Amino acid sequence: MKEFTIGKNDAGQRLDRYLAKAVPLLPASLAQKYIRIKRIKRNGGRCQRDDRLEIGDVLQLYINDEFFDAPREDNAYLTVAAPKLNIVYEDDQIILVDKRPGLAVHPHDGAEYGRTLIDHIQAYLYQKREWNPRGENSFAPALCNRIDRNTGGIVIAAKTAEALRVMNQKIKDREMDKRYLAIVEGIPKPQKGTLKGYLFKDAKKNRVFVTDTPQTGSKSCETRYEVLASHQGISLVECELVTGRTHQIRAQFAHAGHPLLGDGKYGKLDKRFDRTYQALYSYKLTFQFTTGAGALAYLNGKSFQVQKVDFVEEYFPEYR
Repeated sequence: MKEFTIGKNDAGQRLDRYLAKAVPLLPASLAQKYIRIKRIKRNGGRCQRDDRLEIGDVLQLYINDEFFDAPREDNAYLTVAAPKLNIVYEDDQIILVDKRPGLAVHPHDGAEYGRTLIDHIQAYLYQKREWNPRGENSFAPALCNRIDRNTGGIVIAAKTAEALRVMNQKIKDREMDKRYLAIVEGIPKPQKGTLKGYLFKDAKKNRVFVTDTPQTGSKSCETRYEVLASHQGISLVECELVTGRTHQIRAQFAHAGHPLLGDGKYGKLDKRFDRTYQALYSYKLTFQFTTGAGALAYLNGKSFQVQKVDFVEEYFPEYR
């Protein structure tokens, strides 16, 4: 329990507005709940969120110590009162989440505290009491892979340090099959084939470029694809990443003359379709371990799939 005594500079404020400043990690909805169940008291008694504070008032806050820390990247999960996750699979080692397009996976992608996928995952595990940050010396639930902010699909998070270590190694060794669905402009030919090239990144422009021949600093890139359906000058394509470079699918299809629908970075927005971000979804994941996997061996051979992809339902409903 912590107490705050109201001085002259804080007097006259509403209680909820004072709490937002004094305890910035405490979400407004959770503060209201704590007021209602009397875990936040004013002068030892019940209070209301719109109470006007007076000089000398004493507030008693019976809330977890974590909420009194200074806001940082590593405690942003505390600002998430109601985690929003579309869970594809979960056990005591990992959790697979279907990330919606538009949601950043990390604060490094420019998102504010409490508004990233990892914040929601950590808040979910914290509120389930599966993770106690004050009881851990260094480990925190973490993402094993990442997806661009405006791309949707399956993201893997590790609940334990061993799961994180094993899964990171399996991703590095390419011991899993990741499939994407995309809508591209035109009809790629052949219907089933492989895009090969060399990709290099321009950090200043935050984009990549694909060439047919090696360039200084470039890395090889390879994407297998199959056209599933075509109409109205667009095609639904399934993609398999052989290599896993930044923006690989987007850049390779654009280089081949078939930019992704809605991809303004590597193509032009098609005015016929009301879409402002790329039609790309990591919809299927299969674990294909060829070496020992320790605590995650039980996952070998298992496949997980997202059941609904928005742009498939909108433009190719026959593939629902």
